[in-house]
Amino acid sequence: MSGAEQRVTLASGAAFDVVPGQSILDAALQAGIVLEHSCRSGRCGSCEGQVLAGGTAPLGGEPALDAARHSAGWVLTCMRTVDGQPVRLAIEPVPLHLPPAKLVPSKIASLERVAPDVLRVRLRLPPQQPLHWRAGQYVDVAGPSGIRRSYSIANRPRAEPLIELHVRAVPGGSFSAYWFGQARPGDLLRLHGPLGSAVLREPQDRPLVLLATGTGIAPVKAMLEEIAARDERERPPTIHVFWGNRRRSDFYWDPAMLPLVQQFTPVLSGVDHGWTGRRGWVQHAAVESGVPLADAAVHACGSARMVDDARRMLVAAGLDPRRFHADAFLPSSSNHGKPS
Repeated sequence: MSGAEQRVTLASGAAFDVVPGQSILDAALQAGIVLEHSCRSGRCGSCEGQVLAGGTAPLGGEPALDAARHSAGWVLTCMRTVDGQPVRLAIEPVPLHLPPAKLVPSKIASLERVAPDVLRVRLRLPPQQPLHWRAGQYVDVAGPSGIRRSYSIANRPRAEPLIELHVRAVPGGSFSAYWFGQARPGDLLRLHGPLGSAVLREPQDRPLVLLATGTGIAPVKAMLEEIAARDERERPPTIHVFWGNRRRSDFYWDPAMLPLVQQFTPVLSGVDHGWTGRRGWVQHAAVESGVPLADAAVHACGSARMVDDARRMLVAAGLDPRRFHADAFLPSSSNHGKPS
């Protein structure tokens, strides 16, 4: 270990070295130690942990941390580096094997408008540079003029080297102007991934609850496809999907097409006088559904507000907080935004 590096030790005893200027999260992943993470921009809070000893230095803002937690020594590992002395963190590593992220070229294979402001994009990968991922992960897509955005992968890995993305239009968005006005089949784009730790990880004997808002259904779709490909004995006993949208036309995919889904509840938050289904918010629908949350595992994918509310409400209703996993979609004003 060089003099510039410092050791970070986790609650489990696992340890790794961090170079000043390198995020604690990146150093852990480089050492093969998976910490919970999603946005990597300090805005979702997935990678938070408490500093028990030593010092850390900020690499950027940590808007997901409130003042009380910050004062109590909590930090976001994606936005913190070491500060001249060994560090101990009250964080448990996640017992997962995640494929390493890498840069790969891709070519647009098809573009399909599936909702008024949503495109289904299929990207073809070069067979000689395969990309391995797990359902629930995402990629960063680099487009024209160096613009970079994050998009969840909407399909499970298959023999055919294709990645499916669900892209929502953002008014005034630079990348949206490309996707919805300029993109054509055959265009070349660069991908960096896979990224994120919100993958399926629970034992198969637990009920599975999947919550999504908007294009947060993309990673849910990938998870359902992965489960459908398993032997029946390796599937959860029940699967409940709650998907929230503002408009009826936003429900561009039907999870009930996969027979393994026991309950699909579309939830409408906008005004539609002809809508006869559930209204309101998906987190309320999940809590009020009667699903045995004490035994369940939950994945929430979509708006940061939904994710935060769902975590609080479901844990209060009996869910073990260690079995709540999330991929928070953030405004696309940052490179890592995933508009939901």
